[in-house]
Amino acid sequence: MKAVILAAGYGTRLQRDVVADSSGRFGHLAGVAKPLLPVGQCALISHWARALNASGSVDAVYVVTNALYLSAFEEWAAHITNIKVVSDQTRSNDERLGAVACLQLVVKHFGIEDHVVVIGGDTLFKEDFSLSKIRATFSDLQTRCEDSCLVLSYPCKEEETSKYGILEVDSDLRAVCLKEKPLPTETKSRRACPCFYVFSKNSLPLLDAFLAEKREAPIEEKDAPGNFVSWLIPRKPVYIHQISGRFDVGNLSSYAECDLYFRETLQDVQSYMV
Repeated sequence: MKAVILAAGYGTRLQRDVVADSSGRFGHLAGVAKPLLPVGQCALISHWARALNASGSVDAVYVVTNALYLSAFEEWAAHITNIKVVSDQTRSNDERLGAVACLQLVVKHFGIEDHVVVIGGDTLFKEDFSLSKIRATFSDLQTRCEDSCLVLSYPCKEEETSKYGILEVDSDLRAVCLKEKPLPTETKSRRACPCFYVFSKNSLPLLDAFLAEKREAPIEEKDAPGNFVSWLIPRKPVYIHQISGRFDVGNLSSYAECDLYFRETLQDVQSYMV
C-alpha cells in the first residue's frame, strides 16, 4: 500500500489571516505551506510521516506540492526516510490543478499499481484514529471484494452539515452517497467525511475517467477530492470507518486551536495515529 499526501494548496485563507493579525504572535507563519506549519513539537505533516512509518501501513509515502513550496518540502523530506516529493508545476492558486488531478499526477508519475491511502495535508485526527485499525478494516473489506474502498466518517452537529461533505450509509456501513455541504434539511445524516481515503488499486483507473468527464468543468468540481468520492460511490463499493473527530487547519483560529491541543493536551505523541 502507498500513501499520497495532498499538499499542493496555497492556504489563501490562512495567509490572509496571518497578514491581518495584529497580535504579532503568528508572523513566523507567513509564507509557510499549511502542511509545514508547526503543530506541537513538529510540522503538521511530520505527524503523518512518523505515524505512517511507525505503523508499517504503507511502503512508500508521496507528497504532491506546488512549485512555490517545492524547495521547502524537499528540505523537510531530506530528513525523513521513505518520502518522495513531486510538484504539480503551478505557482499560484489560480493555476492550481485541483486535488483529484494532483492524485492522478502522483499515480502516473510514480507508476503506482497498488492500493493508495490519500491524506489531506492540512488535516489531523483525534486520538482514537489508528492507521493500524484502518489497515485491518481495509484488508477485511478486500477479502470480501477487491474493488472495495474505505473512507472515514465522524459525527458533526446539525448546523455544520453545510460546511462538510456528508455521507449517507446503509446498515452495512456502505456509503450510499456523499452530499457536498448540504443544508440540514437536505439530509438526515450527520456523518462528515474528512479527506482521508483508501482507494483500492482497482479504483485508480477511474481517476482518468472522472477527470475526462470533468475536463470542461470549473476547477471547484475537480479541486475537492470528495467530489471524486461522490462520483465513485455508485461505481465501486465504498465503506466507512468511524472516528470521533478531526483537526482541520483552514484558518488562523483553527490552526491556533490545533497547535494548542498538540502542545498541551496530546497524551502520547509516539503512539499518536499509529
